[in-house]
Amino acid sequence: MSSMDVPSDLPKHASRSETRTAAPPLITWVTLAFMTTASVASLRAAPTMAVYGLACVFLYLVPAIVFLLPTALVSAELASGWSGGVYRWVAEGLSKPLGFLAVWCQFAMTIFYYPSLLAFVASTIAYIIDPSLAENGVYTAIVIMVLYWTGVWVSSQGTKALAGLSSWGLIIGTLIPGTLLVVLGMVFLGQGNPSAAPMDSSHLLPQWTGLASLVLIVNNFLSYSGMEMNAVHVSSLKNPAKEYPKSMFLAMGLVLLIFILPALAISWVVPADKLSLTAGVMQAFDAFFSYFDIGWMTPIAAVMLISASLGGMLTWLAGPSKGLLEISRSQGYLPPFLQKLNKHGIQQNILVTQGIVTSIIALMYALIPNVSSVYWIFSTITTQVYLIVYLLMFLAAMRLRKTQPDHPRGYRVPALGLLCTVGLLSSLAALAIGFVPPSQFGGGSVWSYVLIVGGGLVILGLLIPWTFLKLRKPSWRTEAAETAGEAS
Repeated sequence: MSSMDVPSDLPKHASRSETRTAAPPLITWVTLAFMTTASVASLRAAPTMAVYGLACVFLYLVPAIVFLLPTALVSAELASGWSGGVYRWVAEGLSKPLGFLAVWCQFAMTIFYYPSLLAFVASTIAYIIDPSLAENGVYTAIVIMVLYWTGVWVSSQGTKALAGLSSWGLIIGTLIPGTLLVVLGMVFLGQGNPSAAPMDSSHLLPQWTGLASLVLIVNNFLSYSGMEMNAVHVSSLKNPAKEYPKSMFLAMGLVLLIFILPALAISWVVPADKLSLTAGVMQAFDAFFSYFDIGWMTPIAAVMLISASLGGMLTWLAGPSKGLLEISRSQGYLPPFLQKLNKHGIQQNILVTQGIVTSIIALMYALIPNVSSVYWIFSTITTQVYLIVYLLMFLAAMRLRKTQPDHPRGYRVPALGLLCTVGLLSSLAALAIGFVPPSQFGGGSVWSYVLIVGGGLVILGLLIPWTFLKLRKPSWRTEAAETAGEAS
């Protein structure tokens, strides 16, 4: 998932020379590749693909080619030409209301993202206390609410020390446990143990049993989201036209390795019909540690995964809402109540309002028997809402190339129209497939699944932002009002 883009237009009195002196320091293309990998790669999605065994390679490669690559390259051109992130891109290319819709969807998707992230944390904690709790909905709901509200309190204090948690999270919660999982799996197979999932060439492609057999690919679109965040660094490269594509191809290779190898390792030891979408990583660790008679390492692995996830939550918690706040204060998109800051300069009212909605969503874990089903529903809604951002971004990129062809760009995408078309079609396909219940839904009603996912998408991604735009008043422009007050 990416952080919220904040408008960064220069003041009117800023000169061109001042703009040049404020240029960011140069970074290497390898450094940018590692930064991108850190923001995109995660072990949390591994169980959702492990159920497909060797076919997970195919299911990861397809969205990487048709979604990850177009997103990375197109956002690079936009970032090198227009500061201010996705709001500025869509506002310039399409319209300001659609720019607000894009930035709202970036924020709104976190409402469902945090319950699914914290459900993963809850299942991981369960392996320290009692593994049977991993599929207990009441326990999961309680953990989500306690951890989220703790995160809101910490974020509202304006703690700056949390800024480095995302980079540490890559090492502690992704690289080390991911490498350990793969090494244990290879040793396990090397000792002659059979794989729980077939590893022969006939299983390279997922078995076709209807649309449900491919629906898990939708989750990979969200796994790859966030590339537009790092596109802002394209101007920090010495030669963006040559170095940025190399950086993105390296990042894509690293991300694929981090996604694919742990998923395969999980499939080697945990049968698909026994795999939990929330606790799958810990199921694999528990099985490997038990086999090698080092069960004492299970709590250590759990703590590593927990610390990384909580660090990520705290790092991202205030980011998206801050971007929405900045845009709303200057443009008047949100009512003054949601624009108020606490004494630490944090948008506490937005965080609290978001927390109330998150708590209501968390209760679904207690009301729906199958925790994996709820986890998948929330992951799908998160993806659906976020896909709106990418649909708008691809459309804006094509229009800006036509309406502002001479606008200075540090990087120009070759075959922009083709890449945008591929990105648009793949995003639309993902939206459509997202309404098909996966096999993990447990045989529940298809229409109830469609109603929940469709309702979440329409209400959160369309109806609420339309309501804010409809009720918008000039007096909601808090930033403008404060500036006028200071001038008088």
